[in-house]
Amino acid sequence: MNAFRRLLVPLLLLKAAALAAYLLLIRPRLLRWGATRGETTRPLPGDDIVPRPHVAATRAITIDAPPEAVWPWLAQMGGHPRAGWYAYDHITNDDHPSADQILPGLQRLHVGDLLPTPPVEGGYTVERIVPGRELVLAIRAFHVTVSWTIVLLGDEEHTRLLFRQRLHCRPGLPGLVYLLLSESADFLITRRQLTTIKTLAEKAAHKP
Repeated sequence: MNAFRRLLVPLLLLKAAALAAYLLLIRPRLLRWGATRGETTRPLPGDDIVPRPHVAATRAITIDAPPEAVWPWLAQMGGHPRAGWYAYDHITNDDHPSADQILPGLQRLHVGDLLPTPPVEGGYTVERIVPGRELVLAIRAFHVTVSWTIVLLGDEEHTRLLFRQRLHCRPGLPGLVYLLLSESADFLITRRQLTTIKTLAEKAAHKP
């Protein structure tokens, strides 16, 4: 028993140190990937949907293309039969490949439109839209409320894309499970999504 305790105590201390390092050093960087301090603190449309978030992430990327070249890729987002989420399609789009071209028939979004999130039923609802500049989406489920805000800032040559996600879970096991699972996957999916949009927009904008 004493030998077991001698092994257990260092193990517990190591786990506690690893958890502290993640919470204090790694997690904050993941939640603000690519964004400046000013971008993480500035108010954005849609913040009021989740006024007291359990998780708040603001991420950003610079795209070498004007906002009008980036917007069409955002306007057609959504799970199959829309253009996809530009991330890991086997996870976020029921294994249907995301579009690699602009689809004219999917360019008109309206408040209240539903953007599917297969294989899960339902999806994100369009809460606010300013074509070419702002897109606010939200999910309101029984255990969680999530808001997505995408804002495009830029000039004739470049776009700064700001992406903010805010999440609030209801008390109880379903909300806790969703929180733990979503935070672990959210960074990887969002980074893939933003880098893919950057690649697609730059390629289309610079096509001869």
